[in-house]
Amino acid sequence: MQISTETNKDFEVRSLDAMCVNESQLTHKWYHNIKYVIVGLAFGIFLVKAEIISWFRIQEMFRLQSFHMYGVIGSAVVTGIIAVWLLKKFKVKTIYGEVITFHPKPFNMGQVYGGLLFGLGWAITGACPGPLYAQIGTGAWVISVTLISAVAGTWLYGYIREKLPH
Repeated sequence: MQISTETNKDFEVRSLDAMCVNESQLTHKWYHNIKYVIVGLAFGIFLVKAEIISWFRIQEMFRLQSFHMYGVIGSAVVTGIIAVWLLKKFKVKTIYGEVITFHPKPFNMGQVYGGLLFGLGWAITGACPGPLYAQIGTGAWVISVTLISAVAGTWLYGYIREKLPH
């Protein structure tokens, strides 16, 4: 097998005989996805119980009035760092035996602009993409406007991406 490399302006794509290295080539029956529904529901309950989806908690964070959200975000970052370090150190494979690979991501100013835009949207709406579904699930139907706006913004970015400065 040969690894071929194709370069784009924004990222590098590596393929292994036309297979994307980070994409699973396995197919499963529909009921194999039930585990993801169960984990998603448990995660949603966790977000609600920890008050991570609370608009008031998010506003407290942006007004620097409470450490609650900073503690949650900091804990998640530390947990992620440790998990990635362990995955790399022990060369962990997926439950189906596939190799997990990490590729370096080069820095560009678009990440700064995107982060600022993301933070502004988060501060204005009181919602970031992950908890949107949990907020809607708790009955905060007005957040559906934020969800639709996020989908529309993602679509718009994909449509005009090649026209943006690099």
